[in-house]
Amino acid sequence: MTESPTLGGRLPGWPPFIRELDATLSVHSQYVLSGNLYDSFLAPSMGGDGPARLLPLRDLLWETLRSSGFSFLLIYDPVDGLQVHPPAGDEDGDAAAEAAERLLGKIKSDERPSLEGATKYLAGIARPGDDVRAAVIIESASRIARTPTEMEPAERDFFRFCAKLSRTARPVRVVGPRPKPLYNPILWMVERPGDLPPWLTADNENVREITIPRPHLGDRQETARLLARAFGVADADADKAAAAAVDAFAEQADGLTLQSMIEVTRLAKERSVTLHDLPDAVRTYKLGVLDNPWSRGHLRRRVLEGEKKVPERVIGQPQAVTKTLDILKRAVLGLSGAQATRSGSRPRGVLFFAGPTGTGKTELAKSITELVFGDESAYLRFDMSEFSGEGSGDRLIGAPPGYVGYQEGGELTNAVREDPFRVILFDEIEKAHPRILDKFLQILEDGRLTDGRGNTVHFSESILIFTSNLGMFVPGHPDLAVRGDVLAPAVPGRVQNIHADMDYEEIEVRVKTAIADHFTAVLNRPELLNRFGDNIVVFDFIGREAADKIFDLQFANICRRVAEEHRLVLTVKSEALQTLREWCTAELDKGGRGIGMALESAFVNPLARALFDRELVPDEEITVTGVRREGSIVHLDLR
Repeated sequence: MTESPTLGGRLPGWPPFIRELDATLSVHSQYVLSGNLYDSFLAPSMGGDGPARLLPLRDLLWETLRSSGFSFLLIYDPVDGLQVHPPAGDEDGDAAAEAAERLLGKIKSDERPSLEGATKYLAGIARPGDDVRAAVIIESASRIARTPTEMEPAERDFFRFCAKLSRTARPVRVVGPRPKPLYNPILWMVERPGDLPPWLTADNENVREITIPRPHLGDRQETARLLARAFGVADADADKAAAAAVDAFAEQADGLTLQSMIEVTRLAKERSVTLHDLPDAVRTYKLGVLDNPWSRGHLRRRVLEGEKKVPERVIGQPQAVTKTLDILKRAVLGLSGAQATRSGSRPRGVLFFAGPTGTGKTELAKSITELVFGDESAYLRFDMSEFSGEGSGDRLIGAPPGYVGYQEGGELTNAVREDPFRVILFDEIEKAHPRILDKFLQILEDGRLTDGRGNTVHFSESILIFTSNLGMFVPGHPDLAVRGDVLAPAVPGRVQNIHADMDYEEIEVRVKTAIADHFTAVLNRPELLNRFGDNIVVFDFIGREAADKIFDLQFANICRRVAEEHRLVLTVKSEALQTLREWCTAELDKGGRGIGMALESAFVNPLARALFDRELVPDEEITVTGVRREGSIVHLDLR
């Protein structure tokens, strides 16, 4: 493919933003460079026939400008003052110092001029009295003014001077590789383009804004091959295993800068990590932790044991438990998203639990947490009904700069930064504001999120679980009711979509269809639905057999609590127990939670009332001989 004429083609193989700057030096006197300023960048070898080099931005700019006949760079930093680049001692350092002195006069090594004092140096380069090509780099330009709209008089005068200078600068013609006139540019280094006064760049064709992007996969792959030399691999492509290792390194480094890849390599060498184990070093660098629960040998055994234990805890959901454990096994083996070209940075596992309320969705999330981390309380839960407002997303990721709570960070991002190995439960996801849902797109696709303070948080070792009651009801349509496709209206404007008499297969189809309709037609977020893929796990209604098991389990919990708290032996006669069972399992559509609430009302409350009125003696045996209702009040007969 031929080079675009707008990018010149004079510097083939150099980063596009460098070619853009080089090609426009004849028409722009100032540039605003923003974005990935502190990275290293790939540049061709000096002779053009060797391996590429990794250069910091300052050296990259110097190499580019030197090839156009520039004599030096003047670096102005509000903190460090003035510096001439290349510095003394470098190959071109003496010539640079001589050219700078001829153009600007003697510059002291520790000179830190005020903003007003700096203007004479900027003018001396932008409007040179001699035909010397030079450039000024203004480092940390974002920190010159407190804010772009609130400036001290000296700051405002400085930017006014620079705005006028952009229009009065004169191109310089020299004898050399590029004899045509080129401006001596002023290069502003800013974190964001908006950090400079808007009137400096608005409607000013003399100032060009260039964004420096983060490295793409191709850059990371080439960098990984260069860094493989640190492990004694001069040509990774000549060795299949080495080529696979560097490609895996590049994929795992998604979201990192090339400079970070250099630091990862240094970290790996310090820890005696081999080239093939670099992904582990990437994880350590990203997450800041050495211990990886996913690599523990006993985890596979715990999951296998969970195939027996989880169904005993999450009762009546064989399909949901089996599918969830399959996805968990995939996560343990690191195969989540394995079909994708780039999957290394995505969350370790993603689950979307849907179906009737009270059927065990939260209980299954706790079970997974205990399987993986040995403690069910290690899961992090967010009730998304609390995030229905447009601005409530600040609680998750932190307020942006300048807003209240900015320094505190977000509840989600802070928690994952502290411990990236988590199960994170987002309860009733459909109640969140659509703009908050957009945050999940980045998490599900890239496995990372940038908080309000600009820090990147990685979710690559987390399991994300979303729960939803979508599908229980759908918008009411009279013609559907006539055909009998749905039941009678249960909520104004909506009709019941599923009921306990349906087969599980039909419930699953209806729920998944309702979820798809909600994300595509209601939220207009089909891309988010695609990220969930086939990880939607539909729960069934609690059946009669399951309800009896849940009742027995919860009833046993009550008896055990009485024994632990008061050292009482509590028994219930079979007739009374059967009555309680019938009362508490009468409304199966309310699920296990409904059974628990009914037990609390029909048994725990009257039991507490009866025990409260008597003197309790340790090891006393108390028998419930009967249970009866008087209006809405339940009474127990004790012996």
